[in-house]
Amino acid sequence: MQLQNDLLLRAARGEKTERTPVWLMRQAGRILPEYRAVRDSVSGFIELAQTPELAAEVTIQPVDILGVDAAIIFSDILVIPEAMGLPYEMVEKRGPWFPQTVRSEAELKKLRVADGENDLKYVIDAIHITKKNLNGRVPLIGFAGAPWTIFAYMVEGSGSKTFSKSREMLYREPVFSHKLLQLITDSTINYLKAQIRAGADLVQIFDSWAGILGPKQYQEFSLNYISQICDAITEVPVTVFAKGAFFAREEMAKLNCETIGLDWNMGIEESRRLIGPNKTLQGNLDPAALYGNPDQVRAATLEMMDQFKGSRHIANLGHGLYPDIDPEMVKVFIQTVKEY
Repeated sequence: MQLQNDLLLRAARGEKTERTPVWLMRQAGRILPEYRAVRDSVSGFIELAQTPELAAEVTIQPVDILGVDAAIIFSDILVIPEAMGLPYEMVEKRGPWFPQTVRSEAELKKLRVADGENDLKYVIDAIHITKKNLNGRVPLIGFAGAPWTIFAYMVEGSGSKTFSKSREMLYREPVFSHKLLQLITDSTINYLKAQIRAGADLVQIFDSWAGILGPKQYQEFSLNYISQICDAITEVPVTVFAKGAFFAREEMAKLNCETIGLDWNMGIEESRRLIGPNKTLQGNLDPAALYGNPDQVRAATLEMMDQFKGSRHIANLGHGLYPDIDPEMVKVFIQTVKEY
């Protein structure tokens, strides 16, 4: 199907665009009353993500309501551990929780390499429905969590400020850690390839907990596995977003990906210097800037756009939208980018 708006894909590939494309992390979510209405119709987040018709509906909402240049499939990075045999729960106001963790060889042996098509059929079905209903208006982004970030949840059992148990594992049991990371990596490649076959036009790898590792450990236990995924995905452009990994930007420039996402702590000019001219940069307005009034949001957006001017860029925030941000201010951000 011919895309009516392929700005995102052209920008990712470094081709000429009439303007900078714009989308937002967590755009399909809690800031929209329309999303909350759909979520309230089911038992919670997991049922919503596992009901393909509803996941497709909330995926498309930001395209209709906010006017973004791409949809991103509504799902969760933790569907991978579940598909590998480690189910999780989403606890209201506390986040994800794993009744079982993986900290021993015996627990590792219970896991399998996930098959993207069958083990995660509900996501693949949601992509098929979304593509049909988008009808070529904008590209659809698929995604997965980076292996280190998934590992951190599987070992820790929940979110954490320090992920000390997961980091302890890297020091005490490096061989075990590499085995688990490879299982996650193989599962993730299967999953992303299934998303692409179903119609994802671009995929993004989210390394949400990149910033809690030091440079040496990040190279060994995260970047090496992200690199495997980038090398395996040749069908569509790949974006890597590693929150907090400011120390790895030069190394990330060597990844076989088209786009590198910047968080809001990463200086734009410095990042371009470290990464070089051959990657598209995505980001990176501080989400908190959207708490301002329309004039303040516009000014902050223009300041960001001026710094990216003349180089390969996809406009976004430096992290996901916060749930209490006013959708009208999100529209101001998007409109300012479009008019730039």
